[in-house]
Amino acid sequence: MSYNIETIYNKRIGAKAYYIKHQSGLSIYVMEMDGFTGTSAMFGTKYGSVNTTFKTVNDDDFITVPEGVAHFLEHKLFENEDCDVFKLFAKTGAHDNAYTSFDSTVCYFDCTDNFTQSLEILLDFVQKPYFTQETVDKEQGIIGQEIRMCEDNPYRRVYFNLLSAVYKNHPVKIEIAGTVDSISKIDADLLYRCYNTFYNLNNMVLAVAGNCRVNEVLAVCDKMLKPSRNIDLECISPDEPEEVASKMITQKMSVGIPLFAFGFKASPSNGRQRLKDEYISSFLLSLVFGQTSRFYQENSASGLINSSLESETLDGDGYFVNILTGESRDPERLKELVIREIQKVLNTGIDEAEFEMLKRSRYGSIIKSFNSVSGCCSRLLETHIGGCGPFDSVDVLASLTALDINEGIKKLLDPNRMAVSIIYP
Repeated sequence: MSYNIETIYNKRIGAKAYYIKHQSGLSIYVMEMDGFTGTSAMFGTKYGSVNTTFKTVNDDDFITVPEGVAHFLEHKLFENEDCDVFKLFAKTGAHDNAYTSFDSTVCYFDCTDNFTQSLEILLDFVQKPYFTQETVDKEQGIIGQEIRMCEDNPYRRVYFNLLSAVYKNHPVKIEIAGTVDSISKIDADLLYRCYNTFYNLNNMVLAVAGNCRVNEVLAVCDKMLKPSRNIDLECISPDEPEEVASKMITQKMSVGIPLFAFGFKASPSNGRQRLKDEYISSFLLSLVFGQTSRFYQENSASGLINSSLESETLDGDGYFVNILTGESRDPERLKELVIREIQKVLNTGIDEAEFEMLKRSRYGSIIKSFNSVSGCCSRLLETHIGGCGPFDSVDVLASLTALDINEGIKKLLDPNRMAVSIIYP
């Protein structure tokens, strides 16, 4: 069978990947990595915990399903009617696993031998769901126990309390596994409906990297994939106000020192703009609050913070928030100092020499990441789900300037859109 194989090449780093839109509807990316013995494959769908409201050409209107269905489905996919998926992979020597995030669900394997056999197993079991009410009831108990354990974890609680303070309506504030109440509403019929909606191959992507050849991957796909009709899937997020839902949420748990999470709500973006906002956020958080910053050195020396201080950017469809987490003996005092530091940087701008040094370091890290088979595979899949090309991040980073960082402060670290979560002893 003949395919239009698109070559995607990046001159900056000399990296190349292939893209194919398969006749089944599936998007396929392959990166042939000469000299590597291992191969990674990831089969994912653009279906995560936030995708609770959706419609297709078969629906008269949008429907909303309980939180936690995407994660529930991930668990159930490995239980086929006629085989044990883990045993099948064990026979090929591949290491397999899966995960559900806010925006995607991915099944994957890594191997050094028997690549085509392992790829056949991956494509086969993901396309053969098997649910009964009996197995669903059993899984509800298992996942319910998992949810209760998370509720007892103060580090997860301070984090999701923060998301509840930042977001009034968006489902990102709910644990990926859902709640005990929401998963109690899941039955076999609902799982099949969501599976048939989101595991349509037109909504999915296969990424392969390492010791492989594109024609080898396509031969397996031709053999294993079942043609899918495009059902025009559309997902929407609830209307979300610009301001945070709550300025502060506090809770008492069994901790030795108060835990804090500070969140700065920002407007969500898409595609390359989202990549740019992610990089700007990352630079700001490192330059202003990172371990080499004046803020960190001064407040660490005073004992107000310790080495637990971390930062991250959480973003996806309809949400974008920059987060600081850690331990502090006086988190409310720390909050005031964080706001003051942001105002200082807003007035003076970042140190351009520090920015250039950090930019070179980040660029080196990106180049190094292309020496990892699993890293390349993950990049192929995640950039597609995020609406970008495999190498867009390289070009976006290379084009960033100190002016971009300074202009991003007000938009991405706005104290007027700040929420606070604290767990006190």
